[in-house]
Amino acid sequence: MNDKKILIVDDEKAIADILKVNLEKEGFSTVIANDGEEAIKLALSVNPDLILLDLMLPKVDGFTVCKKLRRELVCPIIMLSAKDEVVDKIIGLELGADDYMTKPFSIREVTARVKANLRKHTLPENEEKTDSSKNKIKIKDMVIDPERYIAIVNGETKDLTIKEFELLKLLSTNPNQVFTREQILRGVWGYDYYGDARTVDVTVRRLREKIEKNSSDPQYVQTKRGMGYYVSL
Repeated sequence: MNDKKILIVDDEKAIADILKVNLEKEGFSTVIANDGEEAIKLALSVNPDLILLDLMLPKVDGFTVCKKLRRELVCPIIMLSAKDEVVDKIIGLELGADDYMTKPFSIREVTARVKANLRKHTLPENEEKTDSSKNKIKIKDMVIDPERYIAIVNGETKDLTIKEFELLKLLSTNPNQVFTREQILRGVWGYDYYGDARTVDVTVRRLREKIEKNSSDPQYVQTKRGMGYYVSL
């Protein structure tokens, strides 16, 4: 049994109930919201460890819910949609979602994605007790603290999503090493993402907008044309 709380947001009661039953079998506690307004209120009151968020919701749609909650919460958000549209995936990622799943999905896959996203976001207890200053990464005027999940550029703390931070940490711990999009997908998302390279491109673009002085002329996250991305020293 663990103490992780999952907020399930879906207006289809059957789907919400199935997710609830199976996640609770895995030891998670769950709460359910059936519309966008309720989702926002519940999320802010219970402070979940992860949110499963349907896009097609009554009252307030999933995109709007994601945008509002991302301003307040740092927990992983996995978007759920009946539409396998690339544009929806890109919009979701742009708004701060960490992951995207298309209905119908298998419960086993949902559980795997939930665990993978929580694992990336949760620090082992023994790591929390270590001196974080020993593990900080310094790249030019940027300091990355892997234990507190923060990046500081020119003295300013940047508000990064989990996937943005994981991507930055992966590249920064291997400076000047070029990672292909497929390698980044495996290293950051931790499972087969069906070769959707746009996921990496969108996350890199969003990261650059936050840490670079000029995102069109990046000083940190560089592109190796035809190959992938790297962080330069």
